[in-house]
Amino acid sequence: MQIVTANRLTDGRVVFRTAEGRWSEHLAVAAVLDPTAAAEAVVAAAGDVAARRIVEPYAVEVIVGAAGPVPKTMRERIRAGGPTSGTEAAAARLARAA
Repeated sequence: MQIVTANRLTDGRVVFRTAEGRWSEHLAVAAVLDPTAAAEAVVAAAGDVAARRIVEPYAVEVIVGAAGPVPKTMRERIRAGGPTSGTEAAAARLARAA
């Protein structure tokens, strides 16, 4: 299963595409899609790229658990978790993602 992610152009924040086709900073509300639907969602996101809302949309493989989708790779877990330095909250998020 996959989700679609990008960066919001106005502030660089990581965002996730929802089932409604909107963008959210919250991984838990990302639409979980099969690979074909995720590829279609990436193509559909071209309108948001053209409108300068987001940059670089792409699909990410996830594991779906009781708490929602969790990216399979550490890189994507870090992106989803927010800043990796500067706060104890960031360190706690990384520890939970491991």
